[in-house]
Formats: sequence, C-alpha cells, structure tokens
Amino acid sequence: MSTGFHLTSYDYYSSRSDMEIISNIVDALKKILEEDKKQTQPLFLKTSDNLILNIARMVVQEKKKTFLIGITGESASGKTVFVDNTIKACVKDKTEGIYTVIRCDDYYKDTSKELKEAGSYEELFKTGFSFDTPEAIDLELMKEHLIKLKQGKTITSPKYDFVTCESHADGDIKNPAKVVLTEGLYVLNEGVREIMDVKVYVYTPLEVIKDRWYRRAESRGKTGAAADLQFQDVNKTAQQYIRPTYQIADAVINGMVSQEYIQEITDNIFNALKNIAY
Repeated sequence: MSTGFHLTSYDYYSSRSDMEIISNIVDALKKILEEDKKQTQPLFLKTSDNLILNIARMVVQEKKKTFLIGITGESASGKTVFVDNTIKACVKDKTEGIYTVIRCDDYYKDTSKELKEAGSYEELFKTGFSFDTPEAIDLELMKEHLIKLKQGKTITSPKYDFVTCESHADGDIKNPAKVVLTEGLYVLNEGVREIMDVKVYVYTPLEVIKDRWYRRAESRGKTGAAADLQFQDVNKTAQQYIRPTYQIADAVINGMVSQEYIQEITDNIFNALKNIAY
C-alpha cells in the first residue's frame, strides 16, 4: 500500500545532514549554558525543556524565516539593556538584514492633551490615569507592525516623547530582518505573545527595580509625589499584567548581570550558531 510519500536519496542525506547540524548546535548551546550556570550571576535563570532544540531546528530548517523574539519584564528590569547588548553581538557580523528592534515604549498612545489639562503629572495621576496598563499602549498597531516585518515588509514605527506624552506617527523606518527583537512591558501579554517564536522574561529583584525606576523617572521629568504615585501604580499593575508572563516564558534572563557579560555570552551563542550552521 502506497503512503503517497517518497523519500529520495537526496532528501534522505539532506535530512540526515540537517539532523547532524541540529545535534551539533544543541551540544554547543548546552555547553554555553553549563558554563553560564557556574557564574556567580548567570545570565540564564531558567530555560524551557525544548528551547535549545527549537532554536537549532529554526536555524537549520527554517533559514528563510524571520524569527520574532519577545522580551518582557517589569519596568526598569533591564529589558532594553539586554536587547542593546544583544544587538552589539549581532552587529559584529556586518551582514545587512540581521536584526530589527521594535520597542513597546514607542507605541504609547498620545496623552499630551490629558497632561496639559491636568497641569502636571502629579495631578494627572490623582485622576486615576495610568501609563502602566496595556490600554495605555497601542498594542494592536504594534502587533500589526510585527506581523508585517515577519512577512518581509517595511514599517514606520511611531515615536513617543516621555516628557510631553506626545506620539509622533512619523518615527523610525524599520526594515525586515532575520531576527526581529521586540521588547516592552506587554509584548508577552495575551493577544500579542501568540506571534512570538521565542518568549523571554527579564527578572530583577524589586529593590533594584525601584532604585533604577526612580533614577529614570527623574530623567523623564517625574519627581517627588508624582514619581511616588506612579511607582505605586507600576508595582500594582506589574502584579496583574507582567509577572504572570514569567510562567510562559521560554527563557528567564537575569537582569542583574553586567553589560559585558551579556555581550560575551551572546557573542558565544551567535558564533556557535554561525560556525556550525553556515
């Protein structure tokens, strides 16, 4: 009885070759993670059982596909630092079209009118307004842009001013690339996470987050009572919207590691993938 499936000699050897490459990538990545575990501050705190195998398969068997990596964590946890240092590892390979970054912060809705009417951030927060819920961000537009990038299309992301609360539609042109990194508070929330190929959560202790957050708030024009009011909201909404995504992440990253170590380990990972697969 015919099954309708015929494996040619070429298919057989091609498949066997792919499996050998996948196996070699898995072994190399496991060694990197084992070395990482020995560090006082390891980068990887947790990885899902199938993460390494899935990455190896994607690299070998889906070379033309765009990989969408979603990176979330609480405000001031270190998401942007992780992404920026991962990029530094990427750009050492001068090949065009390696990566594109979409930042959730760029998609905040324009609330300049509300801020002007309130007169100050402190008065705005007293009305119950929150910058720290999914409703404050145009997640539908962000998702639409991410899908277009995965389809090989160019998009123009908006640009948000954290001092004036103005959103400008004519932000930055983002081109499709092999890897699309998207980072922000809500990139792993329901309705968005379904399109991610790899889901990453950045974990940082609350006392460290608080110190980082206040320093950043000051640079954005929020001090005193206004900063206190917003941080209370930040902590409350993180419990509701962000911390639960820890459980569904493929990898949990340590937000306490140095920038130098992030670059070192991401260099090692990219070199292993490049040297074995290509």
